Amino acid sequence: MISAQPIVVDSVPASRALQRVLLVDESRLQRRILSASLNRDGFEVLEAGSAQEALDICQRDMPDLVLSDWVLSDMEGPEFCRNFRDLPSPHYCYFVFLTAKSEKDSVVKALEQGADDFLLKPVDAHELRARMSAAARILKMQREITDTLSELQTVHELVNKDLLAAKRFQESLVKERVVEFPKGRVSMLLESSGHVGGDLVGHYRIDRDRIGLFAIDVSGHGISSALMTARLAGYLSATSREQNIALIPANGEGYDALPPHQVVEQLNSLFLDEIETEHYFTMVLAEVDLESGKVRLAQAGHPHPLVQRSCGAIEKHGAGGLPVGLVPGADYAEFELTLGPGDRLIVLSDGPIECPDAEGNMLDDDGLNLLLTELAQDQGEDFLEGFLWRLQEFAGGRPIPDDVSGILLEFHDLRNAPSR
Repeated sequence: MISAQPIVVDSVPASRALQRVLLVDESRLQRRILSASLNRDGFEVLEAGSAQEALDICQRDMPDLVLSDWVLSDMEGPEFCRNFRDLPSPHYCYFVFLTAKSEKDSVVKALEQGADDFLLKPVDAHELRARMSAAARILKMQREITDTLSELQTVHELVNKDLLAAKRFQESLVKERVVEFPKGRVSMLLESSGHVGGDLVGHYRIDRDRIGLFAIDVSGHGISSALMTARLAGYLSATSREQNIALIPANGEGYDALPPHQVVEQLNSLFLDEIETEHYFTMVLAEVDLESGKVRLAQAGHPHPLVQRSCGAIEKHGAGGLPVGLVPGADYAEFELTLGPGDRLIVLSDGPIECPDAEGNMLDDDGLNLLLTELAQDQGEDFLEGFLWRLQEFAGGRPIPDDVSGILLEFHDLRNAPSR
């Protein structure tokens, strides 16, 4: 005789994971015998005399477990199981076949159609209890996994929401992507490889004829790098001039600028002395005289600034230098170049030259020069959008693994320049 003691799974009553059992058997007597045994073990039992009746019950209210005879007149066992598995369900339902010994070889087919277990007929009471206990354990673990996945999905959605907000904030650090001046145009590109990135580009006005340009690439990726770019954006603010460490009050009124190399050295000291972080960053800082075309630059480990002359020739400038935030007291060199009408200065992060194609070959400097040559006639935003499109094409449509950022300074008199 079957004991009335409830099934227990890891000290948790089985009823929490397995409450409702659907018996499917054409024999009313067999259903009554099994139902009585299951009722004594604390299960709520539903009955169906055919496969179709069972499917109708499951469509209305899915049970926790189906215990079905293999032989049903309206549908073969495997077909019934397959149709049952096709039904929508809010939770996983365990499926057990009752089968005679002569049908044991066919059980493999049933398992392939979605059955979880089987019992040989005539059903042994102790084996039934053991199978139900195993089913309860599996359902309990499965529902715990489902609950955990649901919680993780909720957390993921919250994190994703925060990351999207962070992305919008980081994009707001570059308030104007295109800025036009009487004798030049500055266009900026900032494309993160993830929600947020460690690249930053920007500009600030010094006086009537001069502007400052900066391109920064913080080591690493993700949130911590993005936080550093926000901090650095404050040090080189275009809107809070008194906060911008590159600017100093001029005699009388207005502002003057520190030499670019001194600004980089000051940032190096700030980074090492005041900011506790394992990050460092590369940088190009430029002071541009829009009247004369003279540009003073400091390079700190960033890819070399490029000048594309009006004739199409491409020049590489700078000597490299140390990244910022690695060596206390590091000295940074400064160099100058001059832009003529139709010339342009291009400063890019290392994302483009390190972009791999389908075979893992990087674009490198030669590929970059070829790409810039192909875009020689494009201007402003058209140039940067075309550059990004060709880079994605080179990558074979796969995501570019690193952030891509850049500044394009075109030097000419806009009053006589062709429209974009």
